Amino acid sequence: MTARCGIPNLMPMVYVRRMILLRHGQSEFNLHFGATRRDPGIPDPVLTELGHTQAETAASRLAERGLKRIIVSPYTRALQTAAPLVRHMGLAAQVNPLVRERYAFSCDIGSPRTELAMRWPDHDFSGIDEVWWPPVEEAEAALIARARLFQAEMAALPDWRDSVVVCHWGFIMGLTGQSVMNGEWISWDPTRPPPDRIDWPSY
Repeated sequence: MTARCGIPNLMPMVYVRRMILLRHGQSEFNLHFGATRRDPGIPDPVLTELGHTQAETAASRLAERGLKRIIVSPYTRALQTAAPLVRHMGLAAQVNPLVRERYAFSCDIGSPRTELAMRWPDHDFSGIDEVWWPPVEEAEAALIARARLFQAEMAALPDWRDSVVVCHWGFIMGLTGQSVMNGEWISWDPTRPPPDRIDWPSY
Protein backbone atom coordinates (compact mmCIF):
# COMPACT_ATOMS: atom_id res chain seq x y z
CA MET A 1 0.00 0.00 0.00
CA THR A 2 1.48 3.38 -1.04
CA ALA A 3 0.70 6.74 0.49
CA ARG A 4 0.64 10.37 -0.56
CA CYS A 5 1.25 13.11 1.98
CA GLY A 6 1.37 10.51 4.70
CA ILE A 7 -2.23 9.31 4.03
CA PRO A 8 -2.49 5.63 3.02
CA ASN A 9 -4.45 4.67 -0.07
CA LEU A 10 -7.12 2.46 1.44
CA MET A 11 -8.76 -0.13 -0.77
CA PRO A 12 -12.56 0.27 -0.74
CA MET A 13 -14.40 -2.38 1.25
CA VAL A 14 -16.63 -4.61 -0.84
CA TYR A 15 -19.87 -5.67 0.81
CA VAL A 16 -20.98 -9.13 -0.31
CA ARG A 17 -24.65 -9.62 0.38
CA ARG A 18 -25.68 -13.05 1.65
CA MET A 19 -28.71 -14.55 3.30
CA ILE A 20 -29.02 -14.33 7.07
CA LEU A 21 -29.22 -17.23 9.54
CA LEU A 22 -30.65 -15.88 12.81
CA ARG A 23 -30.71 -18.02 15.92
CA HIS A 24 -33.79 -17.53 18.07
CA GLY A 25 -33.56 -15.46 21.25
CA GLN A 26 -32.97 -16.96 24.67
CA SER A 27 -35.72 -19.41 25.64
CA GLU A 28 -36.74 -20.63 29.08
CA PHE A 29 -34.99 -23.89 28.24
CA ASN A 30 -31.76 -22.06 27.33
CA LEU A 31 -31.90 -20.13 30.60
CA HIS A 32 -32.17 -23.21 32.81
CA PHE A 33 -29.99 -25.54 30.74
CA GLY A 34 -27.26 -22.91 30.56
CA ALA A 35 -27.18 -22.72 34.36
CA THR A 36 -27.35 -26.45 35.18
CA ARG A 37 -26.42 -28.34 31.96
CA ARG A 38 -29.48 -30.49 32.74
CA ASP A 39 -32.64 -30.81 30.68
CA PRO A 40 -35.30 -28.85 32.63
CA GLY A 41 -38.16 -30.67 30.89
CA ILE A 42 -39.77 -27.69 29.12
CA PRO A 43 -41.49 -28.66 25.84
CA ASP A 44 -41.67 -26.00 23.11
CA PRO A 45 -40.43 -23.23 25.44
CA VAL A 46 -41.22 -19.56 25.05
CA LEU A 47 -38.70 -16.73 25.01
CA THR A 48 -37.48 -15.13 28.20
CA GLU A 49 -37.59 -11.36 28.65
CA LEU A 50 -33.99 -11.28 27.44
CA GLY A 51 -34.98 -13.41 24.45
CA HIS A 52 -37.68 -10.92 23.43
CA THR A 53 -35.15 -8.09 23.75
CA GLN A 54 -32.69 -10.00 21.57
CA ALA A 55 -35.42 -10.55 18.95
CA GLU A 56 -36.32 -6.85 18.90
CA THR A 57 -32.66 -5.84 18.61
CA ALA A 58 -32.05 -8.24 15.73
CA ALA A 59 -35.16 -7.06 13.91
CA SER A 60 -34.25 -3.37 14.19
CA ARG A 61 -30.79 -4.05 12.79
CA LEU A 62 -31.82 -6.43 10.03
CA ALA A 63 -34.73 -4.25 8.90
CA GLU A 64 -32.21 -1.96 7.18
CA ARG A 65 -30.97 -4.71 4.87
CA GLY A 66 -33.92 -4.71 2.49
CA LEU A 67 -34.77 -8.37 3.09
CA LYS A 68 -37.81 -9.71 1.28
CA ARG A 69 -38.29 -13.22 2.71
CA ILE A 70 -38.61 -14.48 6.28
CA ILE A 71 -38.33 -18.24 6.79
CA VAL A 72 -39.07 -19.51 10.28
CA SER A 73 -39.02 -22.79 12.20
CA PRO A 74 -42.37 -23.92 13.69
CA TYR A 75 -41.02 -23.93 17.26
CA THR A 76 -42.55 -21.22 19.46
CA ARG A 77 -39.17 -19.69 20.34
CA ALA A 78 -38.44 -19.18 16.64
CA LEU A 79 -41.91 -17.82 15.86
CA GLN A 80 -41.60 -15.34 18.72
CA THR A 81 -38.17 -14.28 17.47
CA ALA A 82 -39.54 -13.77 13.97
CA ALA A 83 -42.48 -11.64 15.18
CA PRO A 84 -40.52 -8.33 15.35
CA LEU A 85 -39.06 -9.04 11.90
CA VAL A 86 -42.56 -9.53 10.51
CA ARG A 87 -43.66 -6.27 12.14
CA HIS A 88 -40.62 -4.21 11.06
CA MET A 89 -40.53 -5.52 7.49
CA GLY A 90 -44.24 -5.92 6.80
CA LEU A 91 -43.69 -9.41 5.43
CA ALA A 92 -45.46 -12.72 5.97
CA ALA A 93 -43.25 -15.39 7.51
CA GLN A 94 -42.89 -18.70 5.67
CA VAL A 95 -43.10 -21.57 8.18
CA ASN A 96 -40.68 -24.32 7.16
CA PRO A 97 -40.11 -27.46 9.29
CA LEU A 98 -36.83 -28.17 7.47
CA VAL A 99 -35.17 -25.47 9.58
CA ARG A 100 -36.34 -26.90 12.91
CA GLU A 101 -33.93 -27.86 15.67
CA ARG A 102 -32.45 -31.32 15.93
CA TYR A 103 -34.73 -33.34 18.23
CA ALA A 104 -32.59 -34.19 21.26
CA PHE A 105 -34.07 -32.47 24.35
CA SER A 106 -37.47 -31.71 25.86
CA CYS A 107 -37.44 -28.28 24.19
CA ASP A 108 -37.56 -30.04 20.83
CA ILE A 109 -41.05 -31.38 21.49
CA GLY A 110 -43.13 -28.95 19.46
CA SER A 111 -46.73 -27.79 19.51
CA PRO A 112 -49.28 -29.41 17.15
CA ARG A 113 -50.13 -27.58 13.95
CA THR A 114 -53.72 -26.81 15.02
CA GLU A 115 -52.49 -25.23 18.25
CA LEU A 116 -49.90 -23.15 16.39
CA ALA A 117 -52.54 -22.00 13.90
CA MET A 118 -54.75 -20.76 16.75
CA ARG A 119 -51.88 -18.94 18.45
CA TRP A 120 -50.47 -17.49 15.23
CA PRO A 121 -53.49 -16.82 12.96
CA ASP A 122 -51.49 -14.62 10.57
CA HIS A 123 -49.13 -17.50 9.68
CA ASP A 124 -49.82 -20.28 7.19
CA PHE A 125 -49.21 -23.68 8.80
CA SER A 126 -50.94 -25.70 6.06
CA GLY A 127 -47.62 -27.00 4.77
CA ILE A 128 -46.68 -28.87 7.95
CA ASP A 129 -48.05 -32.04 9.53
CA GLU A 130 -50.09 -32.00 12.72
CA VAL A 131 -47.09 -33.52 14.51
CA TRP A 132 -44.11 -32.19 12.59
CA TRP A 133 -41.23 -33.06 14.95
CA PRO A 134 -39.63 -36.54 15.14
CA PRO A 135 -40.85 -39.10 17.70
CA VAL A 136 -37.32 -40.02 18.79
CA GLU A 137 -33.91 -38.37 18.94
CA GLU A 138 -32.73 -37.29 15.51
CA ALA A 139 -29.39 -38.66 14.40
CA GLU A 140 -26.69 -36.18 13.39
CA ALA A 141 -26.68 -37.68 9.89
CA ALA A 142 -30.42 -37.01 9.57
CA LEU A 143 -29.98 -33.39 10.61
CA ILE A 144 -27.16 -32.90 8.13
CA ALA A 145 -29.25 -34.46 5.34
CA ARG A 146 -32.10 -32.07 6.19
CA ALA A 147 -29.68 -29.15 6.15
CA ARG A 148 -28.34 -30.18 2.75
CA LEU A 149 -31.88 -30.39 1.36
CA PHE A 150 -32.62 -26.89 2.60
CA GLN A 151 -29.33 -25.64 1.16
CA ALA A 152 -30.20 -27.05 -2.26
CA GLU A 153 -33.65 -25.44 -2.15
CA MET A 154 -32.19 -22.05 -1.24
CA ALA A 155 -29.41 -22.21 -3.84
CA ALA A 156 -32.04 -22.76 -6.52
CA LEU A 157 -33.75 -19.44 -5.72
CA PRO A 158 -32.54 -16.45 -7.77
CA ASP A 159 -33.20 -14.09 -4.83
CA TRP A 160 -31.79 -16.19 -1.97
CA ARG A 161 -29.74 -13.20 -0.80
CA ASP A 162 -32.96 -11.45 0.24
CA SER A 163 -33.81 -14.07 2.89
CA VAL A 164 -33.52 -14.32 6.65
CA VAL A 165 -33.96 -17.74 8.30
CA VAL A 166 -35.03 -17.77 11.95
CA CYS A 167 -33.84 -21.12 13.22
CA HIS A 168 -31.73 -22.93 15.80
CA TRP A 169 -28.24 -23.66 17.07
CA GLY A 170 -28.12 -27.26 15.84
CA PHE A 171 -29.54 -26.47 12.41
CA ILE A 172 -27.05 -23.64 11.88
CA MET A 173 -24.26 -26.00 12.96
CA GLY A 174 -25.47 -28.56 10.43
CA LEU A 175 -25.49 -25.97 7.65
CA THR A 176 -22.28 -24.11 8.41
CA GLY A 177 -20.32 -25.84 11.17
CA GLN A 178 -20.51 -22.60 13.18
CA SER A 179 -21.92 -22.14 16.68
CA VAL A 180 -24.18 -19.10 17.07
CA MET A 181 -25.41 -17.57 20.32
CA ASN A 182 -29.04 -16.72 21.07
CA GLY A 183 -30.23 -13.68 19.13
CA GLU A 184 -27.14 -13.58 16.93
CA TRP A 185 -26.86 -14.20 13.21
CA ILE A 186 -24.35 -15.06 10.53
CA SER A 187 -24.27 -14.50 6.77
CA TRP A 188 -24.45 -17.61 4.62
CA ASP A 189 -24.05 -18.46 0.95
CA PRO A 190 -26.01 -21.62 0.01
CA THR A 191 -24.11 -21.93 -3.28
CA ARG A 192 -20.83 -22.64 -1.48
CA PRO A 193 -19.83 -26.18 -0.45
CA PRO A 194 -20.95 -27.34 3.02
CA PRO A 195 -18.34 -27.90 5.74
CA ASP A 196 -16.27 -31.07 5.44
CA ARG A 197 -16.47 -31.64 9.18
CA ILE A 198 -18.72 -30.55 12.03
CA ASP A 199 -17.34 -30.61 15.57
CA TRP A 200 -20.41 -31.28 17.68
CA PRO A 201 -19.94 -30.56 21.39
CA SER A 202 -20.47 -33.27 23.99
CA TYR A 203 -22.82 -32.57 26.87
